[in-house]
Amino acid sequence: MRAFLFPGQGSQFEGMGLDLFESNPLAKEVFKKADDILGFSLSEIMFRGSEEELKATNVTQPAVFLHSMVKFQCAEALGKPDAVAGHSLGEFSALVAAGVMSFEDALNLVAKRALEMQKACTLTESTMAAIVGMEDEAVEKVCAGIDDTIVAANYNCPGQLVISGTKPAVAQAIEQLKEQGARMAIELSVGGAFHSPLMEPAREGLQTAIENTAFNTPICPIYQNVDGVAESDPNRMKDKLIQQLTAPVQWTSTLQNMLQDGYDHFLEIGGKGNVLRGMLKRIDRKVPSEAV
Repeated sequence: MRAFLFPGQGSQFEGMGLDLFESNPLAKEVFKKADDILGFSLSEIMFRGSEEELKATNVTQPAVFLHSMVKFQCAEALGKPDAVAGHSLGEFSALVAAGVMSFEDALNLVAKRALEMQKACTLTESTMAAIVGMEDEAVEKVCAGIDDTIVAANYNCPGQLVISGTKPAVAQAIEQLKEQGARMAIELSVGGAFHSPLMEPAREGLQTAIENTAFNTPICPIYQNVDGVAESDPNRMKDKLIQQLTAPVQWTSTLQNMLQDGYDHFLEIGGKGNVLRGMLKRIDRKVPSEAV
């Protein structure tokens, strides 16, 4: 059984989507539709913008979503997925691929999400840091010992966890984790403390928009970030998507559950096609995966 995986923020790159735009008429239509919906030329920034321009949250999130969706819609030979999952922002791509919501509705939600997260980032000076080479419990213990402004945010794969919180708390955690033997503990170049309680204003801002968006019964199970288990009820999917902004991404559990449920071939759709596949290999080196 095949599962489609969609990457999130951080998978952007200069020139993303230009090859598809120049070679595929359908891709041109999708890019134009997105530009019209957003009211600005996102495609121009994706094709010719600098790395710095692509890092802006209001650009990055719709750009990553659009890149995945163009690849998904243009890959006619893909067929239908047996299951889907998306990492953080990628969950919106997964919901479209599973037929839960329309491309147009999802793009509007992604743009709203980016705006609300950007606003929340201005309220408190915050950041995230990648921690490699330590057990999750050890990282959680360090965060808990600092204060309640820092939490584990992304459980990416065994030995790789991202923490999120205020700048001082994250700096303190980095220092302590290095002292305790972390192979890597480095601050990430992000706008703020995503997937933490500091995103509560963004969650409140996005909640009504999600509640007012039509969600259909999916054509296949979707494994959502909040708990990493298969979901098929539209109302529960809405609740989990709302919770996602302040809750940690349970990506390790997501992949482990998908493997246990019998999915034995994975396709990463979007980005450079290696981020999520790399995490998968840390869990099961033998499982087949490919990039689309």
